[in-house]
Amino acid sequence: MTQATPMASQAKSINPANGETIATYTFDSNAQVIGTLEQSFQAQREWRELAVSERAQTLRNIGQAIRDHGEEMAQMMTREMGKPIAQARGEVAKSANLCDWYAEHGPAMLATKPTMVENRQAVLEYRPLGVILGIMPWNFPLWQVMRGAVPMLLAGNTYVLKHAPNVMGSAYLIEKILNSSGLVKGAFSVVNATNDDVAAVIADDRLAAVAFTGSVRAGKVIGALAGAALKKSVLELGGSDPFIVLADADIDEAVRAAVIGRYQNNGQVCAAAKRFIVESSIAQEFTEKFVAAVTALKMGEPTQEENYVGPMARFDLRDELDQQVQATIKQGATVLVGGKPLQGEGNYYEPTVLANVTPDMTAFREEMFGPVAAITVAKSAQHAIELANDSEFGLCATLYSGNEVYAEELAAQLECGGVFINGFCASDPRVTFGGVKKSGYGRELSEHGMYEFCNVQTVWKNRKG
Repeated sequence: MTQATPMASQAKSINPANGETIATYTFDSNAQVIGTLEQSFQAQREWRELAVSERAQTLRNIGQAIRDHGEEMAQMMTREMGKPIAQARGEVAKSANLCDWYAEHGPAMLATKPTMVENRQAVLEYRPLGVILGIMPWNFPLWQVMRGAVPMLLAGNTYVLKHAPNVMGSAYLIEKILNSSGLVKGAFSVVNATNDDVAAVIADDRLAAVAFTGSVRAGKVIGALAGAALKKSVLELGGSDPFIVLADADIDEAVRAAVIGRYQNNGQVCAAAKRFIVESSIAQEFTEKFVAAVTALKMGEPTQEENYVGPMARFDLRDELDQQVQATIKQGATVLVGGKPLQGEGNYYEPTVLANVTPDMTAFREEMFGPVAAITVAKSAQHAIELANDSEFGLCATLYSGNEVYAEELAAQLECGGVFINGFCASDPRVTFGGVKKSGYGRELSEHGMYEFCNVQTVWKNRKG
């Protein structure tokens, strides 16, 4: 999830299924980038003055426009980053539903909240911050943008999108869709910017805040730039999520969820299950069933609906993943299935399962951003929790157990932003999403995600009685 380098002159969209160039996009000049920022700054003055109900209606319009352009959007994502088409269509539907949900429930979140302080009334008002810069990754080209932009727009902010260079076709299509839906001109806009221009935008007084999803390395840079400019930032970074299977779990159900949780989106999900921590008494049974299920996955051309796994999004990322796998094997792990890139056309990596993975190995310590699962055996439930927490990341965790009361007790010990008991990790507008430790800070979705980009203003009124 790297961003454009300042030395490059173009962003390039390459079909990972065959290596063919789809399109090239010349980076905006500095004047164009600053001009877009100024337009967004001016648009925010008009957008914030609209009633919340009017902004909510615009969200409904956006949701319908996404549905109207749904197949075009899904095909674009599949071509640009290899997402299997059925999953791309699911991303479109989820993004449209997000618009509907915030249109219905968001106005109440932004309503004035009165209280009494002794004999004086005070109210909380939720005001917009201003222009928000969203720096988004390629793995969910539509959903990552919408889950941040929708609540920000409803709150009265405007949004400038700096998307990943390999999905600029998706970025411009999103811009087209949103701007056909009744938004104030400039309320949502796209910049194809270099790193230097991104830094200049963050430093510019017309920008109020930054939302970033991507790597830890890039997140440190973005967070530092925002901090130096005294700008609010929300960072959703990497993850190496544990998937814990206790001895009393329904193993068949755990295996089903494990396969989806690891291999959806070609394994390229920050909050995907990556480290499978299994109690020793059931480790063999779980592993055998898991390997059988992974072996049965259909892999191939992502436009074909029967294929669950497609190509990885970029060739350099496949090489990096293979280096991590080979390092883990040299450290003593066992390959049960897969373990290498597919030969021939396209950027495919075999769905892989590594066993006998210990905490000192690469697959345990680093984020494996691709279709690779690492299995570690735990001596007990408490040992499983210790292994789960033995990570610099803290995004999400899954815990399978037949005793949900006990599972809830264990969940309280997990150092992460979200715990899923007997279910794989997912995001939903009704609840928050985000991490701790090196998985970032701040929250997206629900009312908390909206309030991240609000000025929560207290107004004291000199009234008695």
